[in-house]
Amino acid sequence: MHATEASVRPPQRRWATLLIALTGRRLAVTALAAVLVSAAINPIFATPYVELLARVMLIAALLLLTFSYAEQWQVKWLPRWQVQLLAVALAAPVATFLAYLISLSGDMQAFMSWPRLSGFLIISIVAMTFGLLLALGALFRERDAQLRAQALEFALAKEQLERQALDARLDLLQAQIEPHFLFNTLANVQELVETGSPRAGPVFQSLIDYLRASMPRLNQSHATLGNEIALVRSYLELMSMRMPDRLAVRYTLEPNLLPLRFPAMALLTLVENAVRHGIDPSEEGGEIEVGAQPVAGTGEVCVWVADTGVGMPETAHTGTGLSNLRQRLSAFFGASATLDFVEQAAGGLRAEMRFKALD
Repeated sequence: MHATEASVRPPQRRWATLLIALTGRRLAVTALAAVLVSAAINPIFATPYVELLARVMLIAALLLLTFSYAEQWQVKWLPRWQVQLLAVALAAPVATFLAYLISLSGDMQAFMSWPRLSGFLIISIVAMTFGLLLALGALFRERDAQLRAQALEFALAKEQLERQALDARLDLLQAQIEPHFLFNTLANVQELVETGSPRAGPVFQSLIDYLRASMPRLNQSHATLGNEIALVRSYLELMSMRMPDRLAVRYTLEPNLLPLRFPAMALLTLVENAVRHGIDPSEEGGEIEVGAQPVAGTGEVCVWVADTGVGMPETAHTGTGLSNLRQRLSAFFGASATLDFVEQAAGGLRAEMRFKALD
């Protein structure tokens, strides 16, 4: 036969656990029950109320100790809650007998009189009934607390898994967008080389310098809008070297927004599209404006890229890069984040992102 956990637990640890189990709530409920039971049965007893209350209070205290102590015992063939209820049921007549002996100073002959035996029987039944009811109430409350704790634990685990899945999704989307950006930039350099432009060498060197500076930032998990603006500046400086007479750049930025968390390369994707689909096809070129401002009264932030080029063809709105960007914005800022394109009256296109800033 194997020893149970409770049977091998050191006595000091048992008593420490018992004291922890005697919570203020349990003591208060036990005392209140003793007062109410004493008042209810007082009319059928000749014993003074104060003496009866003391007797019932002692019985209630002994039952509470029994219930709390039985909480530490484990029996293979009985669940713990059944052990506690059985212990209370058996302890009720024993506690009543002890209370009578104490009140009679151990006089067994006085106890054996019929009035006291009948009183003992009544109090034992009442103690057993109310003791079991209170024990069941405590067990139900304990079970409810355990279920709430488990539900909270499951919710935290689910939230952690969802966060991990979101991080994995963002990593995948970013892994898709980075080659797209690099290949497009290299295609621009290739075009200069193939046309024999004297600017090919300086532009290629600028590209190398740009990639050396920007590559460490591309996979930042806590990138900010300021980081993204720095990348955009580097990219537009590179593009300005490729077409110095056809590209002008303007920034409209709220400095307080620069520390905000922002998905890496999200703004760069829109700037690249403005150059590729707006400025490049235009013989006169045009201006690109990059801006970020809070939206008054909404708690939202608006980040935009506007160009005065030929605009973006309708088919480009659903391209891989922009579809990818919409998914990244939704994954990063939530479903309320939006990406819209508006044709400007003076020509060109305005791409606008709106989202709730993250803490």
